[in-house]
Amino acid sequence: MEVRPDYEKLIELAHYRMPIGKFKNRYLVDLPEPYLVWFKQKGFPEGKLGTLLQSMLEIKINGLEPLIRKIQKEFPK
Repeated sequence: MEVRPDYEKLIELAHYRMPIGKFKNRYLVDLPEPYLVWFKQKGFPEGKLGTLLQSMLEIKINGLEPLIRKIQKEFPK
């Protein structure tokens, strides 16, 4: 199946693991929402990680976690 670039970004987000800190190695979708809100208040990290954390916060706020979990199942790494 061909995957479009937007889907590739969602697939990457679904499989991205926290590289640092208290929740190291957890999928971003498994991070507690208050942790993501804390980042928003303190400032997201620069670069890719910050962008992905911001995206995950929006996904959680809008109740779209099931979409990410479905992607994890349909496109395993």
